Amino acid sequence: MDNPGSPSSSPVPDDGEEVPIEVDRKSGKRRSLVLALACVASLLVVVAAISIGWFWYQLDPPGAPGATRQVEIVEGSGNEAIGKELARRDVIGSAFAFRLYARYSQAGPFLAGRFKLRERMGVRSAVAALEEVPELSYTQLALPPGLTIPMIASRVGEVPGLDAQKFLDAANSGVIRSRFQPPDVTSLEGLTWPDTYYVTEYETEEDLLRTLVATFDKRAAKAGLLDAPDPYRAVIIASLIQTEARLDEDRPLISAVVENRLRDAMPLQIDATLLYARGFREGPLTDADFTRDSPYNTYSVKGLPPTPISTVSAASLEAAQHPAAVTFRFYVLIDPSGKHRFADTYAEHERNVAQARALGLLG
Repeated sequence: MDNPGSPSSSPVPDDGEEVPIEVDRKSGKRRSLVLALACVASLLVVVAAISIGWFWYQLDPPGAPGATRQVEIVEGSGNEAIGKELARRDVIGSAFAFRLYARYSQAGPFLAGRFKLRERMGVRSAVAALEEVPELSYTQLALPPGLTIPMIASRVGEVPGLDAQKFLDAANSGVIRSRFQPPDVTSLEGLTWPDTYYVTEYETEEDLLRTLVATFDKRAAKAGLLDAPDPYRAVIIASLIQTEARLDEDRPLISAVVENRLRDAMPLQIDATLLYARGFREGPLTDADFTRDSPYNTYSVKGLPPTPISTVSAASLEAAQHPAAVTFRFYVLIDPSGKHRFADTYAEHERNVAQARALGLLG
């Protein structure tokens, strides 16, 4: 029999009922677990509070912003790269905070360009500034009506950072096409729109060509080309009008001459097509130009040339689709202003030519 006073004996409360030692042990473990969890929760609260405080500090740091910084965002940069660049330039304190804020505020994607930012301006202000239109460096590119693709390429080559040959390669690649380009035609001749363009330093030769063709498609549609029975034929005729007419009042008349000669199976005999076949416009036409074996030689080949021979204006497109209701088949330059004189018969035309020569208007 155990000694009642031995250490192993169970304690006996006043009412005489024994309490197991295991209950006290379990209660102690439970209290320890609760205490540990409370410590962990307190630690998490402290960490969360510090993190939130840090994040808000990164969003809107105290004090006035510092010096101005010109920051360039490169085309195709994601939020990670932009955040690192802003942190490197001391615009923000944390690239991570930038990415986090941009993600949850659904900011971006940001445009490429130069932005005028401030040191220590904070993430919130930096994101707001990047959502504005960037400061871009533009080069003006003037493309008047009547240019050929090689002539356009030459002008493109004068734009800093762009290359004439790369533009020609893009134009000949077949990758970029006009909605008015027949499936079997690979040339973009006549299918770019003449205008003044402002080219940014981030545009490539292909980007620029896409803009020229897209602008043509839009402006040509506005000029009614979608309603033409044969839109590409209209563009070809418009290019002939463009290279021959100097005054808008003559354009519908020259259009009528083209249509009348086509109807009567007469060769068009348009000098501008000979210059196109030659490849350059400088200098007078020679016997070699008139006898050159080329589908663009409208003195020896009846019908229209296979492609347009230049870019066209809205006025030329309009004239091509709406020729004047006249019977003229001939015309010649008769005035230094660019005015032409028109004739029904060859005899009448010869008299007009003689008068033009007497005025020194013909070679």
